[in-house]
Amino acid sequence: MAVNVFIVFLVFLANIDVSFASVEGLYCGKENCYEILGVTRESTKSEITKSYRKLARQWHPDMHKGKEKKEEASEKFQEVANAYEILRDEDSRNDYDYMLDHPDEFYYNYYRYYRTRTAPKVDVRIVIAVTITVVSVVQYYGAWSNYRAAINYLCKEQKYRYKAQTIAKEEGLLPVAKKNESGRKSKEEMKEEEEAIIKQIIEENMDIRGGYSKPSYMDILWIQLLFSPYYIFLYIKWYLRWIWKFSIKGEEYGEEEKLHLIRKFMKLSSSQFNALEENEIEKFLHKELWIKANYDEWKKEQDEEMKTKLAESARYKSYRRYMKKGGPGQMTFGPE
Repeated sequence: MAVNVFIVFLVFLANIDVSFASVEGLYCGKENCYEILGVTRESTKSEITKSYRKLARQWHPDMHKGKEKKEEASEKFQEVANAYEILRDEDSRNDYDYMLDHPDEFYYNYYRYYRTRTAPKVDVRIVIAVTITVVSVVQYYGAWSNYRAAINYLCKEQKYRYKAQTIAKEEGLLPVAKKNESGRKSKEEMKEEEEAIIKQIIEENMDIRGGYSKPSYMDILWIQLLFSPYYIFLYIKWYLRWIWKFSIKGEEYGEEEKLHLIRKFMKLSSSQFNALEENEIEKFLHKELWIKANYDEWKKEQDEEMKTKLAESARYKSYRRYMKKGGPGQMTFGPE
């Protein structure tokens, strides 16, 4: 019985007027857009615009009196405006002409219709360029904000501040109370001048690495994209050199290659690895962590040490007791 009903349904679909279905709900509906504007498919864009303006004046609701006539004129005005919107755009007009020539391609016509309606009107290249520019500006501004925050933090740290004051005293840079045209300097002015000098000394002498390092225009996204072919070339050159020296010739790793392998095992970026203390990097080299077996053993020791520290932590112990009791809540089934 179900099979028979399905067969009847397929026959019903096969007998549907596809040409009517393809027009229903698309473009100008059951009407022909060209006929609504009183033009033909051979009409130029200027002719279509001229006809639209004439019909728009004719069917504008303000040109009619009476409620019924205004409603009729408003409906006709909407049809004219819709037909003009479809035919004035080259892509939309091509899609409409294609539907008139291929009414049987029901689903494809729907696809072309909604693709044109939902597609952005702005050139994609402009959108991409603007997006990259915005990201570059935000990236550069954020990098400078991080750098200034790091400098301000170092200026407040006593050990760095003391070193900067020592250098300033040795070079005679600290302000002294002396008379000038406006009189003796106030304490506030001397303090501001001293802070500026300390900040300048720290900025010139501190080697800040990682995410708080001093921004460079080479780090901007636009510059990186422009130089990407060059960077790709350098990477290929570096990779081929690595294969030739260490895989084929079997040479020993240099310090640069050892640090590269250690950073690779640790899954750190260059900025993250460079932000590590020099004595810590020396420990990595001393333990020969560029050798995978040594690194795995060291990593296991680090994990065990971390677990021990957490186990000794009172907060962690209370957390474990909390989780053993059910954590944030338990769901039970049946009677307890």
